[in-house]
Amino acid sequence: MKYKVLLASIVMALGVQSCADPSRPNYQYFPNMYEPVGYETYADSDAFANGIEAQIPVEGSIARGWEPYDFPDTNEGYEAAKASLTSPLEITDAHTANGKELYGIYCAVCHGNKGDGQGILMTREKFLGVPNYADREITPGSIYHVLMYGKNAMGSHAGQVNAEERWQIAQHVMELRSKLVK
Repeated sequence: MKYKVLLASIVMALGVQSCADPSRPNYQYFPNMYEPVGYETYADSDAFANGIEAQIPVEGSIARGWEPYDFPDTNEGYEAAKASLTSPLEITDAHTANGKELYGIYCAVCHGNKGDGQGILMTREKFLGVPNYADREITPGSIYHVLMYGKNAMGSHAGQVNAEERWQIAQHVMELRSKLVK
């Protein structure tokens, strides 16, 4: 009996194999998985109902990781941030060390390692009029605001440093200012 079942299964397997035609593929359940559809870059597509390249986000949605910043990019927004914006970070050795490192990367080339406005770009006269921290009335909030939006010839650094890093830089700038004002 065992041999009959074994012989029958071998005959059936050979019969199925003999029907296969290598020049013609079998039925494909999801043909796009096997034969990809080539789309032209920036071509018109009926994938979106409104005819644009991508869908507009739902009204009121907030991008992941983004935190709202309530002060506008105006002089009034700068003054409001200067007066009322305070750092949520406590002053620790780790924050101070990271702020010093980030300051060296992003700020010292213009503002100098001491915050005296004598960075390498200033001494080489690439930028003129870089402020000395001792000459300005600044607060951590005003520093954060300037890092967020930029001011005068200084551009925004919001794309380079995140919110926590901006506060760490502000802590370091305030430390430099306290050394310069003495």
